[in-house]
Amino acid sequence: MAKVTITTTVNASVHDVWESWDAFGDIYKFNPNVDKSKLLNGSKASGLGAKRRCDLADGKSFVNEVITSYEPERFMAVDIYEGNIPLKSAEVSFLFDAISPTKTKIETTMTFQPKFWILGALMIPLMKVQLRKALQGLMAGNQKFVEKGVMAT
Repeated sequence: MAKVTITTTVNASVHDVWESWDAFGDIYKFNPNVDKSKLLNGSKASGLGAKRRCDLADGKSFVNEVITSYEPERFMAVDIYEGNIPLKSAEVSFLFDAISPTKTKIETTMTFQPKFWILGALMIPLMKVQLRKALQGLMAGNQKFVEKGVMAT
C-alpha cells in the first residue's frame, strides 16, 4: 500500500474543527475536489458506519465512502469502498490534536492501492503527487471554512 501524509493547523478549537468533519454528508461545502455530496439512503448522519456519496469536481467521477473508525474530536477513518476512480482500495484517516483552546493540528493520511496491477504500481509516484495535491486542497478548504466561522452560524 502506498501512503501520503500531510499536516495542517487550523486556528479554531478542536470542537469546531471536528464539527465540520462530523457533518459527514456536507463535505462538498469545503472540499474543492467535490461538486456534490450526500448521505446514502439509510445512513446515519455521522459516526461509525455512516455512508456518503461524493460526486467529484471533474463532473464524471464519484466515490462512496464509509466511516470505519470514529473517536469524537480525536480520530476518524474513512474507507473509499466504491467508485469509478483508478483505486483498488483507499482509506483516509484524520488525527485531530488540540494544540491550544483555539488551535488544532490535523494529520491526514491516505493509504491506497491502485487498480491495474503492474501498470498501477508504476503509476504510484504520479498518483502520490496528485493525491497529495487533492489532500492539500481538501485541508486548505476545511481550514478556510472553519476559520471563517461557518460552523458557528
